[in-house]
Amino acid sequence: MKVALISTVVVAALIAGCAGSKDLRATSVQGNAMTAEVAAPTVLRTAVAPALYELAYSPKQQAVFVASVGGQGEGAAAPKIFRLNPDTLAVEAEIALDFPGLGVTLDDANNRLYVGNAFDAAVTVIDTRTNHVVGVAKLAEKINALGFDGKPTVRYPHNLRELLVDNTTGRLFAPGIWIDDSSLYVVNLKTLAVEKVMPGFGFGAAGVTMDPNAGKVYVANMQGQVFVVDAKTLELDRVMEVQADQLLNMVFDNKAGRILAIDQGGANVDGVRQNLAKLDYQPRGTGNRVVVINPETGVVEKSIPTGTGPVNLALDEQRGRLYVTNRVSGTVTVYDRNDNDRELHSIALPDFPNTPRLDPETGALYVSIKNGEQATKGSNESVAKLSFE
Repeated sequence: MKVALISTVVVAALIAGCAGSKDLRATSVQGNAMTAEVAAPTVLRTAVAPALYELAYSPKQQAVFVASVGGQGEGAAAPKIFRLNPDTLAVEAEIALDFPGLGVTLDDANNRLYVGNAFDAAVTVIDTRTNHVVGVAKLAEKINALGFDGKPTVRYPHNLRELLVDNTTGRLFAPGIWIDDSSLYVVNLKTLAVEKVMPGFGFGAAGVTMDPNAGKVYVANMQGQVFVVDAKTLELDRVMEVQADQLLNMVFDNKAGRILAIDQGGANVDGVRQNLAKLDYQPRGTGNRVVVINPETGVVEKSIPTGTGPVNLALDEQRGRLYVTNRVSGTVTVYDRNDNDRELHSIALPDFPNTPRLDPETGALYVSIKNGEQATKGSNESVAKLSFE
């Protein structure tokens, strides 16, 4: 597999490891000594396949889908999507991919799983009823350009990371990441044709979320900017300068009408921004936090401290819970959105918890976990289920 553009931005090739299936009791950190103790979750964890990245949970299919990049060299594991039983995390099906898949997003209403082929400028479409690939959207062709090392090469214009489906307009939005000029790819869900490529999204455009009521798509980059795109007209409304530096993943809080975004705080990203992107940029924030952003003005209205190296987040609006995976500290932190974002738990999931996805009916959380450097090369990585009830 090719080297990731920005290791912690695109899909870090951080290797993390875990053992086989376990039942654990999670550690709990009380955020406020004056409030009642909240019971720690039960954690079920099992090793699934090598090189796991993002996952999705389907209430309709009662299944967890997790992407495995596979291995390198002759005889190595092929890239696949693994379908897991949501209760036991046992593998129920394996779906072969032509290209390695890293980011995934689910359109449960239409029985579709979209898999971002990060280094091949493509999106693979899977029917979640049959576990079969039903199409591949090719977003770009290779070009002659400078590579990550600054030398001429033949490559795709961008790498892919997060994906967003909007059924109202029948489109998929995929930020394409590069050092000096990220873009936003817009794909028609019916034809899988690219409708539009919007350039000018700056350094490391990684995160994407949407306010479905306003019809606005928000794309964040790693130089403190949030781009607001009209989902219907595909016009850029505005660019908001945000007092945060490394806006990685985002969710939209519909109840609060606010964007919740990871501000990662990794020194390696600062180095890439300065030394490779050559940006004249003054840091604005502290990192290692979630920022609450006003979607009209870009003002950071609140900063929520996290563990070290936060990567991704999930929001349970019904229960008022916010979940954050922290790669460096190896934890998942849980916050009470209804109680001033009080920290309820810090759950140890070594080595590198990656993607959290919610079961909205039960409140359970599924997390993909990457191996640490001490793990055997090519060994299986893990998925955990956190049960809070």
